[in-house]
Amino acid sequence: MAVWRELEVDDAQVEALAAAGHPRLLARLLALRGQTPESAAGYLKSEIAHRAPPAELPGVVEAARWIFGHLGDIVVYGDYDCDGVSATAILTSAINSIRPGAAKAFIPDRLSEGYGMSDRAVARMLAEHPGVKTVITVDNGIGALEHVRMLKARGVASIVTDHHLPGADAKELCRTAVAVINPKLGAPDRLADLCGAGVAFMLAEELVSTARSRGIYSGPPIGGPLLVMAGLATVTDIVPLKGQNRIFVTEALRRFRKSAPAGLKELCDRARRHSEARMTAVDFGFLIGPRVNAAGRMASSMTALELMLETDREKARELAYAVDGYNTERKQCESAMTEKALAQIEPGAPAQVIHLPDGHQGVAGIVASRVLEQYPAGPVAVVVGEHGSCRAPMGFNVYDALEASAAALERFGGHAQAGGFSVKAGMIGEFRRLFGERSAWQAEQLRREGIEPDTIFYDAEVDGRELSVAAVEQLAMLEPYGEGNAEPLFLMRNLRISRLRALGMTGRHLALEFADCGIRRGVWWNCADAMDRIAACRDRPVDVLFHAGLSDYGQRHVEVKIVDLRAQA
Repeated sequence: MAVWRELEVDDAQVEALAAAGHPRLLARLLALRGQTPESAAGYLKSEIAHRAPPAELPGVVEAARWIFGHLGDIVVYGDYDCDGVSATAILTSAINSIRPGAAKAFIPDRLSEGYGMSDRAVARMLAEHPGVKTVITVDNGIGALEHVRMLKARGVASIVTDHHLPGADAKELCRTAVAVINPKLGAPDRLADLCGAGVAFMLAEELVSTARSRGIYSGPPIGGPLLVMAGLATVTDIVPLKGQNRIFVTEALRRFRKSAPAGLKELCDRARRHSEARMTAVDFGFLIGPRVNAAGRMASSMTALELMLETDREKARELAYAVDGYNTERKQCESAMTEKALAQIEPGAPAQVIHLPDGHQGVAGIVASRVLEQYPAGPVAVVVGEHGSCRAPMGFNVYDALEASAAALERFGGHAQAGGFSVKAGMIGEFRRLFGERSAWQAEQLRREGIEPDTIFYDAEVDGRELSVAAVEQLAMLEPYGEGNAEPLFLMRNLRISRLRALGMTGRHLALEFADCGIRRGVWWNCADAMDRIAACRDRPVDVLFHAGLSDYGQRHVEVKIVDLRAQA
């Protein structure tokens, strides 16, 4: 059973924020997010006017200068996830708006070529674009020194734009490439956590600004489709929503209906199946982003790229239909693989390493996430054939665990909470041992800090009567929610369940009503299997962890999204 623990906060900071005019609950949430009376106003009102200038990101000016001097025979070398596809679309669009046809897009095939600059993918890129003179990587390339060297020997210049962690050869890469743009290489704090598309947007903005000053730019304003794609990727790639990232997402959501590419509007309409005016980060992270990703998982990410670049509404609608279909196929595959994965769980193991030789490689990462939702005590790795993906709960560093398992791996990469890798032939058992040992070590470090690996941290304990419609509207000022700015999680104690029923066509969700607490209704998504356990609590007081939101169904009221519930002893 997960441990519930209230986040610790600097009480003096809360008092200072309250004294500055913020309601006390909002003041606590702001303090937990590192805000001060001086910074809070800017945090609550992120605007494009407050963004960092492109030249603040090292390498941008040098890269733009080279591109302007070599406008032609450019290949933008992307990646097959939503971040990589968005970055490819952003930079290709910007360059071609300056000189039509100057840039072509290339994205490796996920299943046959793998991530980044593999031998097979680079060979295909050169065969398809024999006249290429400049290759610009987006969302990859920081570990591709040997391929950059090979391209240079063939007379092809490289510009690397990436956001992944640099390796030991990063300095040599900087000497070999024309320019290397990576926020992990000396960028200021507000740019340190850009995703690949965020980096591409900074370069695109520098190109557009220079081209406009020269009178040669014919494209849309930089705050239009390119910004929307950067915001979408920022949410989907799960990078911290602070600094420049928060501005990207806030403005992308605000401008989506007016400025998004036609294909993304069509995809959003298909995903939502209704026309709400207000967009949220949930739409990016759980509706649009996964559908863009599904194209690369199940077929070709070039379809998703065409979707982002298409300007004709009818063609965009057709592409959205195709991409949505890939997502349906992905869900079916994911469901079957998750069932098989859960059957391999080893209770008590420091990490779960699951081998699905007959699975679909493109869905491994999602399956790892689904397993982690049910077994959050340590990292989860899912291996299909020799390729795998892994996910880790907060507090763990899966990249560190992969690095400790390098002797059993051909290659690996990723972030603290997610990674990808290839296992050497016959070494899955050794990988399981090494990965598990490092995960156990990380878990022990957490325990020494007084944190159990499956701890759920909540922001504040509240009385339901505190959560009026007006109070919840104030909390919405903290949006957009995502990595580094999680939706506030609250605890209410001593509630009594007055009604319980199943929701949805298949009854997968539960609706609960509580007596005399100020909250009309709570919804617990994907928790139908807990019906009997919850029903047994109806005659006892319960404690509930939840997110607070508003519903316009009937009279506007507060509705909570339940995260966990337990009966009092």
